[in-house]
Amino acid sequence: MGADVLVPNGKPQTVHAAGAVVWRHARNRLEVALVHRPRYQDWSWPKGKLESGEPVAAAAVREVEEETGTTIVLGVPLPLMRYRTPDGAGKVVRYWAAREAGAHHDRPLAARPDVTPASLGEIDDVVWVSAATAREMLTRPSDRRPLDALEDLWKRGRLETHVLAVVRHGQAVPRNRWHEGEASRPLTAVGRRQAETTVPVLAAFGVRSVLTSPWERCRATVQPYQNGTGVRVDTVDALTEAAHAEDPQKVVAVVEDLLATPRDAALATHRPVLPTVLDTLAEATRRWTHGVLPGSDPYLRTGEILVAHVAGSGHKARVVAVEHHRPVRRPAAV
Repeated sequence: MGADVLVPNGKPQTVHAAGAVVWRHARNRLEVALVHRPRYQDWSWPKGKLESGEPVAAAAVREVEEETGTTIVLGVPLPLMRYRTPDGAGKVVRYWAAREAGAHHDRPLAARPDVTPASLGEIDDVVWVSAATAREMLTRPSDRRPLDALEDLWKRGRLETHVLAVVRHGQAVPRNRWHEGEASRPLTAVGRRQAETTVPVLAAFGVRSVLTSPWERCRATVQPYQNGTGVRVDTVDALTEAAHAEDPQKVVAVVEDLLATPRDAALATHRPVLPTVLDTLAEATRRWTHGVLPGSDPYLRTGEILVAHVAGSGHKARVVAVEHHRPVRRPAAV
């Protein structure tokens, strides 16, 4: 629950916050969780401000657990909110649809830090209500926008999804400074920090398995997540630059399998392989898919993660939404 950030002239700058509309299927209806804040005497979605250096997705899962006691996994992104606080500062709140983490998410949850529950002075009640009741209870009319999007996804069968996260490896030593072969070219210090920042993001989306190119820079990028969670990491030769140059169709087969199989997976690969990965994802998108796939080089920056939310399985798998998560810079030591 961070404080407003001040710029040198003393005026508050834009405050960034994150939260979720936590939903469940109960009694043949869609239900959502609301929280009551005694300080404002309002009913709202669980949310809160980002801590310094915290990825927005990690902030969302932390704040929801603090305020509701429910450990969640993020799903489809919902409309963000922009408004002014009473002191005149701008505020941006990012929301996701989310569900309670299941027993099969035990490994991703292991990478998350411990959470301190919100005090009764911050949150004094949490209720599960139908979507219709939530619409009446929400104090701010603008808070109904995420609910509108959630209900629309529910009605269209696009709310229950699995994740396919595409990770570009972190910054590597330049090719012209490494003379021991492409397969062994390592990450730089910056690349290693970027690899560490992928951990809270992948954990927020409940990633349970990882496929990676066996080349060093990709393996090193996903190693922190494996260390923090104990998830299985499989190396796939088809994801290397050399194998892709010989037969891109093998990459297509890997991505198609991940789309068709609901297992919340991540795929780590190289910039030259990304066009084939993204073209395969594009085949599963529709006009209504939320978000845009990158269409030009470099496609993803080093250490960047593209998260595709996939509804359905097998030949009926469709990408419902796409979002991007870039490495967060940690604050400088004081």
